[in-house]
Amino acid sequence: MRINKYIASCGVASRRKSEQFILAGKVKINGEVVENLATEVNESTDIVELDGKILSLEEKKVYYILNKPKGYICTRFDKKGRKTIYDLIHGKISERVFSVGRLDYDTEGLLILTNDGDLSNLLTHPKNEIEKTYVAKISGELLKEKIKQFQQGLTLDDGFKTAPAKLEVLEKEKTGLTKTEVKIHEGKNRQVRRMFEQIGCKVEFLKRTQFAFLKLGSLKRGELKELSKEDVKKLKSL
Repeated sequence: MRINKYIASCGVASRRKSEQFILAGKVKINGEVVENLATEVNESTDIVELDGKILSLEEKKVYYILNKPKGYICTRFDKKGRKTIYDLIHGKISERVFSVGRLDYDTEGLLILTNDGDLSNLLTHPKNEIEKTYVAKISGELLKEKIKQFQQGLTLDDGFKTAPAKLEVLEKEKTGLTKTEVKIHEGKNRQVRRMFEQIGCKVEFLKRTQFAFLKLGSLKRGELKELSKEDVKKLKSL
């Protein structure tokens, strides 16, 4: 399907207006700006964005959580040939879904999968400050002063200043690692790892255990669970 028809079919603009958006550089396919009106969209695999908002064709909206294992990436295709989360859900979900935010290759845990662009935008927009909870096992000495710095906010290597965060020490393990719980509401690339790096610690294990009120519970690595109508309604009201 041509890109202008795709945008129009998503119900956001006429074909003529869609062409104006494209020529203005406001449209991305799989993260890349597209300005060629003849560009074709693969409805099954491509992610189309308009002004940063993910578009989806009118179809049944679906909502799942996935316990992502370590060793998978959240993009649909990888030039390095690494496994993706779409390998895990192949044949299990008939609709074309995408992840709400991402977890990096070495991080495991809770991912929300949906085809509802409006909900995705609500959950990831910085102004809404949706909290995410992680369990991190770290090496390096975690002094009270470092914990305080982490909690107050840090300046990362690219100059980004993080918002105040929550950091709690859960236990000192026999392996020498310190098990911690971290709560943040931002979603910068590898943010938790980079925050620990700023205070001289290294994350050896990282797992997202909660997104807003949603928890992994007994969901095993690689398993998928459809959300209840009540959970979806609650997410939309955040």
